[in-house]
Amino acid sequence: MSLITSAIGQGFLWGILGIGLFLTFRILDFPDMTVEGTFPMGAAVCVAAITHGVSPILATLLAILVGMLAGLATGLLYTKGRIPILLAGILVMTACYSINLRIMGTSNISLLGKQSLFTNSFLESLPKYFDSVSLGLLIVIIVTIVLGMFLQTNLGQAFIATGDNETMAKSLGIHIDSMKIMGLMVSNGLIALSGALVAQSDGYADVNMGIGIIVIGLASIIIGEVVFGNLSMNQRLIAVTCGSILYRFVLLIVLQLGFSTNDLNLISSIVLALCLMLPTFRTALHLDRFVKNSVKTPLPDKKVRDHD
Repeated sequence: MSLITSAIGQGFLWGILGIGLFLTFRILDFPDMTVEGTFPMGAAVCVAAITHGVSPILATLLAILVGMLAGLATGLLYTKGRIPILLAGILVMTACYSINLRIMGTSNISLLGKQSLFTNSFLESLPKYFDSVSLGLLIVIIVTIVLGMFLQTNLGQAFIATGDNETMAKSLGIHIDSMKIMGLMVSNGLIALSGALVAQSDGYADVNMGIGIIVIGLASIIIGEVVFGNLSMNQRLIAVTCGSILYRFVLLIVLQLGFSTNDLNLISSIVLALCLMLPTFRTALHLDRFVKNSVKTPLPDKKVRDHD
């Protein structure tokens, strides 16, 4: 039971990463490699701030701010420097590695004996692993509601339109470069938030904890889409978190089968590849035709009268 609870709690914390990546990967329709730098940067800033006496709440907010600045750097390189988005993300990701080492002063920092968001009296009174479930669920709800409300505003609709069709958005007077920069900033701010929460939950920050992070985020998005199908925008945000939890259960099953933790990145890549190839499998095996034929045509409500 404790393993299941732990998987759900980790699913919520990592689900924020998936939501952040969803903004760039699905809405803006481009891959952002900055994520592999901003996730450990959020963890590094948060843990380093806490060890220097900063309150956990303020340290978490600082992590979000630094993540947004990294997203801003990628956005400026992409929109103003005209560097391809993939290369711009890689450049910032590489720079983040050195910055993280500067922030921490070493390759990893422990929170042993320090206060964090998970060490308050209420969360410590809960059963084991329920602290991450409670806090993770609360933050996911807040993030999902705020993002859902934002995407319904005029600015949010302009952001969505930029990802759907840049030419159309530009003809409507939308400043697409500003929308892309905003999307990258919000996305990486959420990713840094996820890194800060995971670091506080695990009790340490490591400079290498960002390796393979983009695969985990994409797996959450793809699994959520495959399992729940066509959804509205707000429902898709919820589906990403559900996909993150399901992904954690997949990893839990894999570990229970005797695989090593060193194989997790390989398994994550295989799971993501299978999910991405699912439409191809359906076409090759004619499953789509089978599904269509299995759906009965509804009878008309009224009888059709014959006309002379």
